Amino acid sequence: MNMPKNQEDFPQIPFVDSTPLLSNRPELMRRADEDGFLYFRRYLPPDVVLGLRADMLGVVERCGWRTPGQDEMGGLIDLDAINRVPDERMRTDIGVSIDAYNDVQRLESLHRLPHHPKLIALYRLLFEHDVFVHPRHIARMITGHRTMTPTPPHQDFPLIQGTTNTWTCWIPLGDCPRAHGGLTVLRNSHRKGVIPFQHVKGAGGIAAQLCPGETAWAQGDYQTGDILTFPSLTIHKALRCTIPKVIRLSLDVRYQSIDEPIEEHSLNPHCELTWDEIYADWKSDQLKRYWKNLPLKLIPWDDSHTQPRRRIC
Repeated sequence: MNMPKNQEDFPQIPFVDSTPLLSNRPELMRRADEDGFLYFRRYLPPDVVLGLRADMLGVVERCGWRTPGQDEMGGLIDLDAINRVPDERMRTDIGVSIDAYNDVQRLESLHRLPHHPKLIALYRLLFEHDVFVHPRHIARMITGHRTMTPTPPHQDFPLIQGTTNTWTCWIPLGDCPRAHGGLTVLRNSHRKGVIPFQHVKGAGGIAAQLCPGETAWAQGDYQTGDILTFPSLTIHKALRCTIPKVIRLSLDVRYQSIDEPIEEHSLNPHCELTWDEIYADWKSDQLKRYWKNLPLKLIPWDDSHTQPRRRIC
């Protein structure tokens, strides 16, 4: 069994835009089944994406971490300033301090974007059923803080459980070239079931045990409005950021058919706050606890999915 190697050790497989297949569901699903992911270029309106980016950078600005002289979309950071955050106050799965991440989770725009009509339409097409949007959204704000480690290769299923047909939508909040440490996916890895993992540093805290030959990593330079989506058995990881004075902003959102099971903790916030604290300054009540009256099939956390095992290649 091989430990994960650097992405640069393997040939690069470019993303193929699946937008032309939106009018041909059989071909769209054939590609999803074959590759284990779908990439859509400029799928979301850039102004919606950049609105959330500006809100998140506003939090970074108030923390004193942005390099002076940029416009509201600029992502250059003062690395010395963020390195003054004590290690114990960092969210090392996110890239900024606990306090800053709590403030980002309070943003109404962060919780509104996942409900964009184009996203709901996409997953209704994939599932052929009513769509449930998990409320536990994860905002990545990757910086060069000394505690940060790139997200290791992993499957989402051990971390979110529920149904294996839960799909993650990875949304870069602004242009994200490879040098900024965007997401890469292992083609065809979704067909191998739940793959044994080991505990490591980095977001999620687990790394899938890869076998020789599992090197078909797909990647690309993302533009504002692009999305990458995949089911919870697809192995994915972050590329290493080679520009440490840039903050990489992205959003992880999960979708599933409303008639499939969901692990009950997926309804909790992805931070130390309660929902009431998150909602305190919102202007609209529309999305507050929107799941309360839905016919959800909640299931408990299963510890057996989080036990490390050895993979035999």
